[in-house]
Amino acid sequence: MKIGNQTIKLENTPKLLHTSSIVGPKEMQGPLAMYFDTHTDDIFFGEKSFEKAESKLMKTCIENLLTKVPTDNQSIDYIFAGDLLNQCISSGYCIRDLEIPFFGLYGACSTFCESLTLASLFVNAGYAKKAIAATSSHFCSAERQFRMPLEHGNQMSSTAQCTVTGSGSAIVVPKEISIQSPFITHATPGKIIDFGITDMANMGAAMAPAAYNTISTHLNDTQRKADYYDAIITGDLGTLGSQILVDLFNNEGVDISNIHKDCGAIIYDLNTQDVKCGGSGCGCMASVFSGFFFEQLKTKKLNKVLIVATGALMSPLACQQGESIPSIAHAVAIENEV
Repeated sequence: MKIGNQTIKLENTPKLLHTSSIVGPKEMQGPLAMYFDTHTDDIFFGEKSFEKAESKLMKTCIENLLTKVPTDNQSIDYIFAGDLLNQCISSGYCIRDLEIPFFGLYGACSTFCESLTLASLFVNAGYAKKAIAATSSHFCSAERQFRMPLEHGNQMSSTAQCTVTGSGSAIVVPKEISIQSPFITHATPGKIIDFGITDMANMGAAMAPAAYNTISTHLNDTQRKADYYDAIITGDLGTLGSQILVDLFNNEGVDISNIHKDCGAIIYDLNTQDVKCGGSGCGCMASVFSGFFFEQLKTKKLNKVLIVATGALMSPLACQQGESIPSIAHAVAIENEV
């Protein structure tokens, strides 16, 4: 049922049964390497293009997830997935071989929480018994589409972030399933927020106000304080966007600095890897949550988390025509006990 202005309370509290994660070579050089299920040392993943490599990345991630359940493709009711590329080709070309009913989604880097929200709602309402949420990104395919081809050799600005080469997927099932696993309790879809940022190399500043708006709305709708959660986890604000988010809450007299975690700020070693403000991309939240944070939930090192994936809903063409960068954030609350 809907509570407050935007939040949905999932009364049947579906379970997040399993997750799967896969990353590329640069991500395996970071501090979270041990938490990813698998990785590739080949940026092409054995394919002839970066776009095909990204599609294979997602397919491998989903196939690995299916081995954990275990189940066959025919028992999956729906899959909700998306990516950053035009017409969501990574998802489409991946899922064409899986023979699973497919909802293609685009929320830029917010897509993981968008897909997880919709998968959870379908299970909560009884329209599905098993639903998958998945997404991916690839540094090289994103650079080619949104910035400059790698051959150009352009330098990153100090506010830029490195698109994560990775994929994450999760399967949602009814709470009656006997396997112990965290519950999905609430979802807060976000509104588009645009503060007039026009610099495509400053995603953190563009997306931080959207994260603030969605988190604030969630807390107001649920009548919770920020410290109800062990962690409020954003997707890819990076170090700059994370500081802006903390400052926005400080202006309201709320200190989230001790509980806020950002996937983009922790996936790389910012001191030794040249990634400027950290990681970004659909695969950032997807891989870090599906790898590191889901493990923290399963081992009960964290028991209540709010995951908030942020996305910049722009295109190179729109920015070239002088448009600013509209942004959005979607939030999902996950808890070990209900």
